[in-house]
Amino acid sequence: MSQQELHELESNIKDLNEMVQLGNAMDRLRKNRDFKKVIEGEYLKEEAVRLVHLKADPNMQDERGQARVLRDLDAIGSFTQYLDLVMAKAEAAKEALDECEDLRAELEGASE
Repeated sequence: MSQQELHELESNIKDLNEMVQLGNAMDRLRKNRDFKKVIEGEYLKEEAVRLVHLKADPNMQDERGQARVLRDLDAIGSFTQYLDLVMAKAEAAKEALDECEDLRAELEGASE
């Protein structure tokens, strides 16, 4: 393996480690009772329910009101997707990291 390829492997390992650490941070956040209360409980659940009811509110039937409600619902959905994506990327990074570290160990063993 060339020095360039080895350097790329080391860079990939570094990037993968960072993604795993981000996933670990997200996991800690999701276990935090304040996060559960404020984000998962109030924002992702209660606020979504409030917005669904607001969508049917007679005072919100104009185009502007409906657009605001949909924008806010979309924001909740987008944020939820982001949280899930961070975890999915971290899981994929863990698997790829194992493979990269195995390859690095194999290469180091072959060069000795």
